[in-house]
Amino acid sequence: MKNFFPTNRKFIKHLKKGDEDAYALLVKTYYKPLCDYAFGLSRSRFKGEDIVQNVLIRIWEQRSKLKPGFSLKSFLYKTVYNEFVNQYRKEVSISKMEKKYFETINPLYEEKNAELDRLMLLVENEIEQLPPKCKETFLLSKKDGLTYVEIAEYLNVSIKTVENQMSIAFSTIRKKMEGKL
Repeated sequence: MKNFFPTNRKFIKHLKKGDEDAYALLVKTYYKPLCDYAFGLSRSRFKGEDIVQNVLIRIWEQRSKLKPGFSLKSFLYKTVYNEFVNQYRKEVSISKMEKKYFETINPLYEEKNAELDRLMLLVENEIEQLPPKCKETFLLSKKDGLTYVEIAEYLNVSIKTVENQMSIAFSTIRKKMEGKL
């Protein structure tokens, strides 16, 4: 830094004016040490870099507020620390919010799961009571995922027979389930 700007005051003065060379020198001089410092705070290389980038961008955007008499190095480290604390607070806040959301939603989810389990049990009971050929056709389609053509070949029947068996199965299950839902 001393190569281009003999004093801290001149360096800050050039930054305030918007001198891009001064900013480039600031980044070149402090980026790596600030990242190392931020990594020590956050224990994450990516978070550390993110913190430093936020700080450097903010310094450029608010360069007119820089005071010529203060220690730039101390200011940068303090600003990185403050950015880390702000991000940490946001993460803790979001974590608490997510926990509260989960606590609120979980009983509803468990209630819906219990209802779904009850409905599945009812449907399975009705499938068990279907006539044997109808039940076999239905299970080959819905449980094993076979197409009507594959079922017809497997059972050695026509596709029309498979369609009729499926229609009977759906109709029977629907009728028996009407009163139970």
